[in-house]
Amino acid sequence: MELVDTHCHLDVADFDPDRAEVLARARAAGVADIVVPGVTAAGWDRLLMLCAGDARLHPALGLHPVYLAEHRPEDLAALERRLGEHRPVAIGEIGLDHYVDGLDHAAQRRLFAAQLAIAREARLPVLLHVRKAHDEALRLIREARVEGGIAHAFNGSLEQAHRYLDLGFRLGFGGMLTYERSRRLRRLARDLPPEAIVLETDAPDLTVAAHRGSRNSPEYLPHVLAALADVRGEDPQRLAALTTANARRVLRLA
Repeated sequence: MELVDTHCHLDVADFDPDRAEVLARARAAGVADIVVPGVTAAGWDRLLMLCAGDARLHPALGLHPVYLAEHRPEDLAALERRLGEHRPVAIGEIGLDHYVDGLDHAAQRRLFAAQLAIAREARLPVLLHVRKAHDEALRLIREARVEGGIAHAFNGSLEQAHRYLDLGFRLGFGGMLTYERSRRLRRLARDLPPEAIVLETDAPDLTVAAHRGSRNSPEYLPHVLAALADVRGEDPQRLAALTTANARRVLRLA
């Protein structure tokens, strides 16, 4: 069984004490590939260095909407330069967040549109962070004509999910799926076509139910697979193969 963690912040300081051990345990658990998204320009070099040391770690570069105050106008030009020097698997983590108070919606929209344009020119997929803003995000994506991607930690409606699928996207499901109280999310994971779904951890955040209150980790991705198999009533091995194929296809992983 091989799994792909399509969203894991393995570069952050939370993993500094034991990153090698975490990776070894993740590989032992069947996690073959890990996508590591960037969130600020200041973190890109560290992220790229980490991924350069391991062929199964795949970098993505982006400017996250929640860190709006940390971004500078020159960061967009820096992103384009990085694409000339390195070939990330995606532009991300980018998007719109209308859940967090105090974030300028217009500034988020401009930043998101600019990064979508960069992704389109580079012919790269995008990794989306969208909260309380799916309709607006879908409109901007449609206008930008990007080459698909992943809606990370998807929390929209079934109708919105199908609109993402029509635009070439896959939908990321992670630790929240393992909580029985996540009824709407579990119902969505049950009702979607299997080609829509990819797995993620978003480690070190959004940990699985079995490790509630502790740091999330890519080694816990099989818990997400087990929850998906449970809600769909399907064989875990089959879903592992399907979700891995979905991830590799949309991100063009070898």
